[in-house]
Amino acid sequence: MHYIRVVPKFLLITTYRIEHMEVHHHPKVEKKNFKEYRNELFIFLFILSFHLAFAQNTHNNDIATIKSNRAASNDAITRHDVDGIAKFWLDDFVQVSGRGIYQTGKDSIVASWKALFNSNSQVAYTRNPKEITISDNDTLAWEQGEWIGIHSYSKGGNYAAMWIKRNGSWMLKAELFVSLKANKQLE
Repeated sequence: MHYIRVVPKFLLITTYRIEHMEVHHHPKVEKKNFKEYRNELFIFLFILSFHLAFAQNTHNNDIATIKSNRAASNDAITRHDVDGIAKFWLDDFVQVSGRGIYQTGKDSIVASWKALFNSNSQVAYTRNPKEITISDNDTLAWEQGEWIGIHSYSKGGNYAAMWIKRNGSWMLKAELFVSLKANKQLE
């Protein structure tokens, strides 16, 4: 009865029983004990921890940027500054309002916002992000949260947004709003 180790000693979980089998070792493969593997293991763990810390830091920076963009957009809505709102939209931006009205294209949506502000000088909206998730490849982000309507058809609800990183800047590809708090005074 012969036993052969199939992993280095420090990773050894089990051994396998082999009967009537010859074991040939490659002449260039060295057998090492844990002390000899220790340096390689520590280097690997150091590099891995550095990589994870860097990736987390990048995601934190991206999340902070998206939150900042959202705050600037909220501020632009309060001031009725349509160009300030639209500066974060891609040309093929898609928006679904809380009533389910679907619009595509930055220019078309800009015209709708201008018409809204012209017809209702007191209307305002605030979006409050609750969660922002960055994709593994750092090019897409998911934002979700609650929105509040002031002097609007709705007092608010939930929303979701898709952000795309283009040329190092986070831009909005799509937003979906769902009205969950009807404003009975303006219906």
